[in-house]
Amino acid sequence: MREMAQHNLATVVGFEIRRTLGRKKFWLMTLFVPVAIAIVIGLIVFSNSSVEGTGASSPEAGGSASALTFTYSDASGLVDPAIATTFGGTAVTDDATSIAAVRAGTSEAHFVFAPDPATTATAVYGADLGLFANSTYASVATSLLVASSQAEIGNPTLATLAQGNVPVTSTTYVNGEVNAGFGGILPPLLFLILFFLTFVLLANQMLTVTLEEKENRVTEMILTTLNPTALIGGKIIALFAVGFVQILVFALPVLIGYLFFRTSLGIPEIDLAWLSIDPVRMIIGALLALGGFALFTGTLVAIGAVMPTAKDAGNLFAGLMILMFVPLYAVSLIISSPTSPVVQLFTYFPYSAPVTAMIRNAVGTLSVGEATIVIVVLFALSAVVLRLAVRLFRYGSIQYTSKVSLKTVFSTAK
Repeated sequence: MREMAQHNLATVVGFEIRRTLGRKKFWLMTLFVPVAIAIVIGLIVFSNSSVEGTGASSPEAGGSASALTFTYSDASGLVDPAIATTFGGTAVTDDATSIAAVRAGTSEAHFVFAPDPATTATAVYGADLGLFANSTYASVATSLLVASSQAEIGNPTLATLAQGNVPVTSTTYVNGEVNAGFGGILPPLLFLILFFLTFVLLANQMLTVTLEEKENRVTEMILTTLNPTALIGGKIIALFAVGFVQILVFALPVLIGYLFFRTSLGIPEIDLAWLSIDPVRMIIGALLALGGFALFTGTLVAIGAVMPTAKDAGNLFAGLMILMFVPLYAVSLIISSPTSPVVQLFTYFPYSAPVTAMIRNAVGTLSVGEATIVIVVLFALSAVVLRLAVRLFRYGSIQYTSKVSLKTVFSTAK
């Protein structure tokens, strides 16, 4: 009997994976995002190649400031004429005439430096270069003032300090240990990101995993050859496998873009040395994500077993999604006041626990004892909900037009 159940489970898992991966709709939905990302990457690479081919440059991109010619008036007396000349500037005294020349298209730009540039904005007039390239004018005007100020100070160190470019290193301690800061938060926080990503990708399939056979009127035939537990368990395992495939497909274009087109896309090289990986927090994060995923999957399967159609299950599904996302609206409270009653409620209430506990685990406010309680509750409740889903599916498999009565199910069980 056990060998037959294992065989049935493997049969269901294989069938569900092949059926899902064999659907054109699945691949259209799955490949839409990575294909869009690939198209964007291609357009950016092509655009950057075209710009490089024309030899265009700008001050922001490291090009020469002399690519821009402009006129300027300086009421502050802070602009160094020699430096302004190297920037491509020509001093004038008639602002109205210079602005009119820019408007007529006979001059590229005109800058008006106020008597006190620190409190009064510098007025910049220029020919339209496009939404993003128009910032070139402000960049050149600012660079001119900075260069002139540095020359006036004369001391490079004082000039750097005057700009506020002071390197500072901070070390904080938690329970006598060095706090890794954001470098310690990011690794366990990845489990929360994967949890949300996987749930968003698979939520609809979780809900309809038992509804499909009911709507197709083939449930009775299936249950004559398969144990309901093997059927539901196989479908859930198949969901995990399909979700893993989708995550790989989504990650592939990002990985390719970073490895082969990093320079063209302007992506900085990622240095992972600043990350601090705590094995305990990583294990806790993985178990919380897995337990939360199992609980929500079992609940959605149970909802699908009760309702006759996906449309009828929509309201309950919306309520479940709200329970999942509620902790995000209180994330500041979760981080700053982990012992507050509201955060404690979110931490131990099963359907808000996964997200709340993963946030607290990432920032280091979830103790091992608290994590153990939450993980045990999640997996224990997941098992209970899964058994309930199997029972509901058994009794609701032939109810095509009305939802299953829980009172009838439990009274029959007695």
